[in-house]
Amino acid sequence: LHHYIRNLHFKDPWGRETRYKEFREILREYWILNWCLTSKKKSTENIIGNIVLSESIMNIEINFKEITWKKDTKNQTLKSQCSANCLPGYRKIPRTSAVLCCYDCTPCSNGEISNVTDMENCLKCKDNEWPNQEKTICNEKQIEFLSFVGDPLTLVFIILSALLYIIATVILGILISFRDTPVVKSNNQTLSCVLLVSIKLSFLSVFLFLGRPVDITCMLRQTSFGISFSISVSCVLAKTIMVCIAFKVTKPGSPWGKLIGVKLAKWVVFICSLIQCLINVIWLSISPPYVEINSHSEPGKIIIQCNEGSVVAFYIVLSYMGLLASVSFIVAFLARTLPDSFNEAKYITFSMLLFCSVWITMIPAYLSTKGKYMVAVEVFAIISSSCGLLFCIFLPKCYIILFKPEMNTKEFLLRKCNT
Repeated sequence: LHHYIRNLHFKDPWGRETRYKEFREILREYWILNWCLTSKKKSTENIIGNIVLSESIMNIEINFKEITWKKDTKNQTLKSQCSANCLPGYRKIPRTSAVLCCYDCTPCSNGEISNVTDMENCLKCKDNEWPNQEKTICNEKQIEFLSFVGDPLTLVFIILSALLYIIATVILGILISFRDTPVVKSNNQTLSCVLLVSIKLSFLSVFLFLGRPVDITCMLRQTSFGISFSISVSCVLAKTIMVCIAFKVTKPGSPWGKLIGVKLAKWVVFICSLIQCLINVIWLSISPPYVEINSHSEPGKIIIQCNEGSVVAFYIVLSYMGLLASVSFIVAFLARTLPDSFNEAKYITFSMLLFCSVWITMIPAYLSTKGKYMVAVEVFAIISSSCGLLFCIFLPKCYIILFKPEMNTKEFLLRKCNT
């Protein structure tokens, strides 16, 4: 009986042919009805299309104009869709305990994009690329360093360093021109000139921190500022020792005391600077600084920076300068009450206090910044501390030389010393 039923071929009362296909599929034509519920709670039906099944194809025809929708749909075609499409920049997440066609949309993770609708997995950008804000395309990452071109911060540092270098040169010229005057001679003019030259080198070392880093500039930037600063602070320390020797150990004017003081000052500068040079040589020999391409610290940026090589060596250099500055501050503070005519200890005290304050505050700021702003913090510390030495120690001398010549006489200084 089953065999005969499968081979039936007949027409229904509406004239539609009906017969079975292989695998028991019925080949016939179906109507698509639009059922509506009237205000009197009665249903009406309206034929809006049909489905025709044949041996080869299935044809569906729908007349959308004949469809009657509910009033709250505003006659718009409804979508039989569980979830909205996930737009580019998003990916699909299947819902648990739901049918397969139901899902949620979530934005792509950082560093990933989706460029078509309903993507199940986002595409990861290359190391040198980063997604746009919509996370639909990958763009080249921005390369960051203190560039000579187009960076206002670099321009400020260049102008400041050049201007301060010129000021230091002018002050050096004033001291050389008035080298035979009591104010210059009383404070060891040789040490003053060496100190000014080292301050000028500190201002010049700023330029090694600017521009695109390369291996040679990475090695020179730390060693140059470390050595030049050590010479500067060593000269300040030698000056304070000279003041103490002049007024604490021997009587003023004693040839023996002056001879020891001058020789001792030279040895202090030489030995203290030599120690810093040896530290830098060991640093460069064991683990020198080098260029590092950092593409992971900040999203969307490739930071070209100098890796210090040995962080321990870097902080040893800073610690040694801090030690010299601390000793200079203590000695100058103890000598601040000595006779005022020849004594520059109070200016040294203030300059060392400023020097230490700048570098103490610089360390946490340096560690909490990244990229070019980390370099900017160090450059700012170099300029600030050099300015402290330049203006605190030499500005009072220049003021007396240029604007108070009556105070720049041996008689005035001796008279003030005796009062």
